[in-house]
Amino acid sequence: MKRLHAYLLLFVLGSLAFLLVACGGAEEEVAESEGAESEDGEITKLVAGTDATYAPMEYIDEDGEIVGINIDIVDALAEELGIEVEYRNIGWEPLFPAVDNGEVDFAVSSITITEERQKEFDFTDPYYVANQLILVPEDSNVEGFQDLKDLRVAVQISTTGHEVVQKLLGETSPQILAAETMPLAISEMINGNADAAVGDNATVHEYMVSNPDVAVKTIEDDEFEKEFYGLMVKKGNTKVLDLLNEGIQLIKENGKLEAISGFDINEHLDE
Repeated sequence: MKRLHAYLLLFVLGSLAFLLVACGGAEEEVAESEGAESEDGEITKLVAGTDATYAPMEYIDEDGEIVGINIDIVDALAEELGIEVEYRNIGWEPLFPAVDNGEVDFAVSSITITEERQKEFDFTDPYYVANQLILVPEDSNVEGFQDLKDLRVAVQISTTGHEVVQKLLGETSPQILAAETMPLAISEMINGNADAAVGDNATVHEYMVSNPDVAVKTIEDDEFEKEFYGLMVKKGNTKVLDLLNEGIQLIKENGKLEAISGFDINEHLDE
Protein backbone atom coordinates (compact mmCIF):
# COMPACT_ATOMS: atom_id res chain seq x y z
CA MET A 1 0.00 0.00 0.00
CA LYS A 2 2.77 2.40 0.92
CA ARG A 3 4.46 1.77 -2.42
CA LEU A 4 1.15 2.43 -4.19
CA HIS A 5 0.68 5.65 -2.25
CA ALA A 6 4.18 6.71 -3.21
CA TYR A 7 3.45 6.06 -6.89
CA LEU A 8 0.21 8.01 -6.64
CA LEU A 9 1.99 10.91 -4.96
CA LEU A 10 4.63 11.00 -7.70
CA PHE A 11 1.94 10.87 -10.37
CA VAL A 12 0.03 13.81 -8.84
CA LEU A 13 3.18 15.88 -8.41
CA GLY A 14 4.23 15.14 -11.96
CA SER A 15 0.81 16.12 -13.30
CA LEU A 16 0.88 19.40 -11.39
CA ALA A 17 4.35 20.19 -12.74
CA PHE A 18 3.14 19.53 -16.30
CA LEU A 19 0.14 21.80 -15.86
CA LEU A 20 2.29 24.59 -14.47
CA VAL A 21 4.69 24.36 -17.41
CA ALA A 22 1.82 24.22 -19.90
CA CYS A 23 0.13 27.25 -18.38
CA GLY A 24 3.41 29.15 -18.34
CA GLY A 25 3.96 28.35 -22.02
CA ALA A 26 0.45 29.54 -22.94
CA GLU A 27 1.00 32.85 -21.16
CA GLU A 28 4.31 33.30 -22.96
CA GLU A 29 2.66 32.66 -26.35
CA VAL A 30 -0.03 35.28 -25.70
CA ALA A 31 2.60 37.81 -24.60
CA GLU A 32 4.59 37.25 -27.80
CA SER A 33 1.48 37.73 -29.95
CA GLU A 34 0.98 41.18 -28.41
CA GLY A 35 4.35 42.38 -29.65
CA ALA A 36 7.69 42.79 -27.91
CA GLU A 37 8.15 45.35 -25.16
CA SER A 38 11.19 46.85 -23.48
CA GLU A 39 11.85 46.57 -19.74
CA ASP A 40 10.03 49.84 -19.12
CA GLY A 41 6.90 48.58 -20.93
CA GLU A 42 7.42 50.43 -24.21
CA ILE A 43 6.46 48.57 -27.40
CA THR A 44 9.51 47.70 -29.49
CA LYS A 45 7.94 45.34 -32.03
CA LEU A 46 4.49 44.75 -33.53
CA VAL A 47 3.18 41.91 -35.69
CA ALA A 48 1.03 43.02 -38.63
CA GLY A 49 -1.29 40.78 -40.62
CA THR A 50 -2.16 41.41 -44.27
CA ASP A 51 -3.64 39.89 -47.43
CA ALA A 52 -0.74 40.30 -49.85
CA THR A 53 -2.76 39.84 -53.04
CA TYR A 54 -3.79 43.45 -53.53
CA ALA A 55 -1.18 45.19 -55.69
CA PRO A 56 -0.10 47.94 -55.55
CA MET A 57 -1.25 48.26 -51.93
CA GLU A 58 0.13 44.98 -50.52
CA TYR A 59 1.56 42.06 -52.49
CA ILE A 60 4.43 39.58 -52.74
CA ASP A 61 7.34 40.73 -54.90
CA GLU A 62 9.65 38.54 -56.99
CA ASP A 63 11.89 38.01 -53.96
CA GLY A 64 9.01 36.71 -51.88
CA GLU A 65 8.81 39.85 -49.75
CA ILE A 66 5.59 41.56 -48.68
CA VAL A 67 5.67 45.03 -50.26
CA GLY A 68 3.32 47.78 -51.44
CA ILE A 69 2.04 51.26 -50.67
CA ASN A 70 0.42 50.21 -47.39
CA ILE A 71 3.61 48.44 -46.32
CA ASP A 72 5.68 51.52 -47.16
CA ILE A 73 3.35 53.63 -45.03
CA VAL A 74 3.62 51.31 -42.03
CA ASP A 75 7.40 51.06 -42.46
CA ALA A 76 7.60 54.86 -42.45
CA LEU A 77 5.59 55.26 -39.26
CA ALA A 78 7.53 52.42 -37.62
CA GLU A 79 10.79 54.19 -38.43
CA GLU A 80 9.51 57.39 -36.85
CA LEU A 81 8.41 55.48 -33.75
CA GLY A 82 11.63 53.50 -33.55
CA ILE A 83 9.89 50.11 -33.55
CA GLU A 84 10.09 46.93 -35.64
CA VAL A 85 7.14 45.54 -37.60
CA GLU A 86 6.89 41.90 -38.67
CA TYR A 87 4.46 41.19 -41.54
CA ARG A 88 2.47 37.98 -41.92
CA ASN A 89 0.52 37.13 -45.08
CA ILE A 90 -2.64 35.68 -43.59
CA GLY A 91 -5.30 36.21 -46.27
CA TRP A 92 -8.34 38.45 -46.31
CA GLU A 93 -11.05 36.60 -44.41
CA PRO A 94 -8.72 35.02 -41.80
CA LEU A 95 -7.30 38.48 -41.13
CA PHE A 96 -10.22 39.59 -38.97
CA PRO A 97 -10.18 36.68 -36.48
CA ALA A 98 -6.37 36.93 -36.40
CA VAL A 99 -6.65 40.46 -35.03
CA ASP A 100 -9.49 39.54 -32.70
CA ASN A 101 -7.71 36.55 -31.13
CA GLY A 102 -4.36 38.30 -30.78
CA GLU A 103 -2.51 36.31 -33.43
CA VAL A 104 -1.38 39.67 -34.82
CA ASP A 105 -1.26 43.09 -33.20
CA PHE A 106 -2.92 44.92 -36.07
CA ALA A 107 -3.92 44.54 -39.70
CA VAL A 108 -2.79 46.58 -42.68
CA SER A 109 -4.61 45.45 -45.80
CA SER A 110 -6.49 48.27 -47.57
CA ILE A 111 -9.18 47.98 -44.89
CA THR A 112 -11.92 50.55 -45.32
CA ILE A 113 -13.21 52.05 -42.07
CA THR A 114 -16.94 51.28 -41.90
CA GLU A 115 -19.55 51.56 -39.16
CA GLU A 116 -20.05 47.79 -39.13
CA ARG A 117 -16.36 47.05 -38.75
CA GLN A 118 -16.02 49.66 -36.02
CA LYS A 119 -18.48 47.68 -33.93
CA GLU A 120 -16.01 44.78 -33.78
CA PHE A 121 -12.61 46.47 -34.10
CA ASP A 122 -10.81 49.73 -33.43
CA PHE A 123 -9.30 51.73 -36.29
CA THR A 124 -6.57 54.30 -36.47
CA ASP A 125 -7.06 57.69 -38.02
CA PRO A 126 -7.59 57.46 -41.79
CA TYR A 127 -4.35 57.48 -43.79
CA TYR A 128 -5.48 56.68 -47.35
CA VAL A 129 -8.50 57.44 -49.54
CA ALA A 130 -9.95 55.18 -52.25
CA ASN A 131 -13.13 54.57 -54.20
CA GLN A 132 -14.77 51.67 -56.01
CA LEU A 133 -14.28 51.30 -59.73
CA ILE A 134 -16.02 49.16 -62.35
CA LEU A 135 -13.89 47.09 -64.71
CA VAL A 136 -15.53 45.71 -67.88
CA PRO A 137 -14.47 44.34 -71.27
CA GLU A 138 -13.61 47.07 -73.75
CA ASP A 139 -16.70 46.35 -75.89
CA SER A 140 -19.11 46.38 -72.92
CA ASN A 141 -22.22 48.59 -73.02
CA VAL A 142 -22.03 49.29 -69.28
CA GLU A 143 -21.93 53.03 -68.64
CA GLY A 144 -22.60 53.18 -64.90
CA PHE A 145 -23.26 51.26 -61.71
CA GLN A 146 -27.00 50.84 -62.32
CA ASP A 147 -26.25 49.07 -65.60
CA LEU A 148 -24.94 46.14 -63.55
CA LYS A 149 -28.41 45.25 -62.25
CA ASP A 150 -29.01 42.34 -64.61
CA LEU A 151 -25.39 41.31 -65.06
CA ARG A 152 -22.97 38.94 -63.37
CA VAL A 153 -20.51 40.86 -61.23
CA ALA A 154 -17.26 39.58 -59.72
CA VAL A 155 -15.92 40.98 -56.44
CA GLN A 156 -13.53 40.04 -53.67
CA ILE A 157 -15.51 38.43 -50.87
CA SER A 158 -16.33 40.45 -47.73
CA THR A 159 -14.93 43.71 -49.11
CA THR A 160 -16.69 47.04 -49.50
CA GLY A 161 -16.88 46.29 -53.23
CA HIS A 162 -18.82 43.15 -52.35
CA GLU A 163 -21.11 45.17 -50.08
CA VAL A 164 -22.00 47.83 -52.66
CA VAL A 165 -22.77 45.18 -55.27
CA GLN A 166 -24.94 43.30 -52.76
CA LYS A 167 -26.96 46.48 -52.21
CA LEU A 168 -27.61 46.64 -55.95
CA LEU A 169 -28.19 42.96 -56.74
CA GLY A 170 -29.26 41.58 -53.37
CA GLU A 171 -27.25 39.98 -50.55
CA THR A 172 -27.75 36.43 -51.79
CA SER A 173 -27.90 37.14 -55.51
CA PRO A 174 -26.47 34.29 -57.63
CA GLN A 175 -25.32 36.99 -60.05
CA ILE A 176 -22.52 37.91 -57.63
CA LEU A 177 -19.29 35.93 -57.99
CA ALA A 178 -17.41 36.41 -54.72
CA ALA A 179 -13.76 35.41 -55.18
CA GLU A 180 -11.15 34.96 -52.50
CA THR A 181 -8.90 37.68 -53.95
CA MET A 182 -9.35 40.66 -56.27
CA PRO A 183 -7.07 39.20 -58.98
CA LEU A 184 -9.28 36.09 -59.00
CA ALA A 185 -12.38 38.28 -59.28
CA ILE A 186 -10.91 40.06 -62.29
CA SER A 187 -9.99 36.68 -63.79
CA GLU A 188 -13.62 35.61 -63.53
CA MET A 189 -14.52 38.54 -65.77
CA ILE A 190 -11.64 38.02 -68.19
CA ASN A 191 -12.58 34.35 -68.54
CA GLY A 192 -16.20 35.23 -69.32
CA ASN A 193 -17.74 34.01 -66.07
CA ALA A 194 -18.72 37.57 -65.12
CA ASP A 195 -19.71 40.66 -67.09
CA ALA A 196 -17.93 43.11 -64.79
CA ALA A 197 -15.70 43.34 -61.73
CA VAL A 198 -15.92 45.93 -58.96
CA GLY A 199 -12.99 46.78 -56.69
CA ASP A 200 -10.83 49.52 -55.22
CA ASN A 201 -9.51 51.96 -57.82
CA ALA A 202 -5.80 51.46 -57.03
CA THR A 203 -6.00 47.70 -57.54
CA VAL A 204 -8.08 47.93 -60.72
CA HIS A 205 -5.68 50.49 -62.20
CA GLU A 206 -2.71 48.31 -61.23
CA TYR A 207 -4.24 45.39 -63.10
CA MET A 208 -4.59 47.49 -66.25
CA VAL A 209 -1.00 48.74 -66.01
CA SER A 210 0.31 45.20 -65.50
CA ASN A 211 -1.87 43.78 -68.31
CA PRO A 212 -1.81 46.37 -71.12
CA ASP A 213 -2.76 43.80 -73.76
CA VAL A 214 -6.05 42.86 -72.07
CA ALA A 215 -8.94 44.74 -73.71
CA VAL A 216 -10.73 46.25 -70.71
CA LYS A 217 -11.89 49.67 -69.57
CA THR A 218 -12.84 51.30 -66.27
CA ILE A 219 -16.00 53.16 -65.35
CA GLU A 220 -16.38 55.63 -62.50
CA ASP A 221 -19.72 56.40 -60.89
CA ASP A 222 -20.82 59.12 -58.47
CA GLU A 223 -22.71 56.46 -56.50
CA PHE A 224 -19.38 55.24 -55.16
CA GLU A 225 -18.50 57.23 -52.06
CA LYS A 226 -14.98 57.90 -50.90
CA GLU A 227 -13.55 55.20 -48.66
CA PHE A 228 -10.85 55.74 -46.06
CA TYR A 229 -8.33 53.08 -45.04
CA GLY A 230 -7.25 52.60 -41.44
CA LEU A 231 -5.04 50.19 -39.54
CA MET A 232 -7.27 47.71 -37.69
CA VAL A 233 -6.66 46.83 -34.04
CA LYS A 234 -8.37 44.53 -31.56
CA LYS A 235 -11.24 46.27 -29.80
CA GLY A 236 -10.00 47.98 -26.66
CA ASN A 237 -6.28 47.66 -27.43
CA THR A 238 -5.61 51.34 -26.83
CA LYS A 239 -1.88 50.88 -26.28
CA VAL A 240 -1.29 49.68 -29.85
CA LEU A 241 -3.95 51.99 -31.29
CA ASP A 242 -2.47 55.11 -29.69
CA LEU A 243 1.03 54.18 -30.83
CA LEU A 244 -0.06 53.66 -34.44
CA ASN A 245 -1.98 56.94 -34.42
CA GLU A 246 1.13 58.68 -33.12
CA GLY A 247 3.07 57.24 -36.03
CA ILE A 248 0.47 58.30 -38.58
CA GLN A 249 0.48 61.83 -37.19
CA LEU A 250 4.29 61.99 -37.39
CA ILE A 251 4.42 60.96 -41.07
CA LYS A 252 1.62 63.38 -41.85
CA GLU A 253 3.58 66.23 -40.31
CA ASN A 254 6.92 65.41 -41.93
CA GLY A 255 5.41 64.83 -45.38
CA LYS A 256 6.31 61.14 -45.69
CA LEU A 257 2.67 60.02 -45.89
CA GLU A 258 1.94 62.36 -48.79
CA ALA A 259 5.18 61.35 -50.54
CA ILE A 260 4.22 57.66 -50.38
CA SER A 261 0.50 57.94 -51.17
CA GLY A 262 0.74 60.76 -53.69
CA PHE A 263 -1.88 62.99 -52.05
CA ASP A 264 -2.61 64.96 -48.89
CA ILE A 265 -5.10 62.88 -46.87
CA ASN A 266 -6.20 65.95 -44.91
CA GLU A 267 -7.58 67.56 -48.07
CA HIS A 268 -9.90 64.60 -48.59
CA LEU A 269 -10.93 64.48 -44.94
CA ASP A 270 -11.93 68.16 -45.07
CA GLU A 271 -14.19 67.73 -48.11
